[in-house]
Amino acid sequence: MSKPLKDNICDERLFSSLFNKYSEDLTNFLFYKFGGTLDPKDKAQEAFVKLWENCGKIAPNKAKSFLFTTANNLMLNAYAHQKVVRKHEQIKPKFSTNETPEFLLQEKEYQKKLNTAISNLTDAQRVAFLMNRVEGKRFKEIAQLLDISTKAVEKRIYGALKKLREDIDEL
Repeated sequence: MSKPLKDNICDERLFSSLFNKYSEDLTNFLFYKFGGTLDPKDKAQEAFVKLWENCGKIAPNKAKSFLFTTANNLMLNAYAHQKVVRKHEQIKPKFSTNETPEFLLQEKEYQKKLNTAISNLTDAQRVAFLMNRVEGKRFKEIAQLLDISTKAVEKRIYGALKKLREDIDEL
């Protein structure tokens, strides 16, 4: 039992007139109630799409109520979704790593070897090496700070690297 064509929202002219009549009011209603952050124009448009999808089931005199109720529910759903998103943004993920215990143990052992090897360097080599590798200073800066030539700094650092390789391989 279908409705007569003049009472059917599926008629393009009737739907178009409903859209022209209520779209601005619906958008303003959503904007005043929820603000502009959740895009009230988009939700009003979605409400009209839902009206079109259900055009055979809704009487024209119930169209306004359907539109405003549907749009309001769409905005409430979007607002609830935003709350969930904000809640999850505040939760900091637990720190986890893919490093195995075996790898961590090897890393500790290597760090011990490195520290032992660095302590076995001469004072001049150790100072130049640590200023370069830990503090990130350039050869020229180290030379100025230690009041030596750039070549002397190069020799100390390269000597330190050579000695470190030898000592770490031994250990």
